[in-house]
Amino acid sequence: MDCIFCKIAAGIIPSKKAYEDDKVLAFYDLDPQAPVHILIIPKEHIESAAEINADNSAIIAHIFEAAAKIAKDLNLEKGFRIVTNCGEEGGQTVKHLHFHLLAGRMLAWPPG
Repeated sequence: MDCIFCKIAAGIIPSKKAYEDDKVLAFYDLDPQAPVHILIIPKEHIESAAEINADNSAIIAHIFEAAAKIAKDLNLEKGFRIVTNCGEEGGQTVKHLHFHLLAGRMLAWPPG
């Protein structure tokens, strides 16, 4: 198990949890890019969005359900952004599918 996010999901590496259920874990990013910066990951290892298929796509809907719950629990009614990076040129630095939930300030577009 070389994947840092798999180790976090397994509890081997501690994290500040924002949400957890049997399928996903959401935790606060150690290098936040906004006042609220939470990573939402499937507990099952999926390398990136490029690996989503008919067998594992239901987890994506579940991740967005978790994101909506987190946003409601944190009173993010002014808005938030959800983004995932895919591959090296897409800015993905950890090869485990993850979504960034960003909020708490006006977010610029394009993001850079």
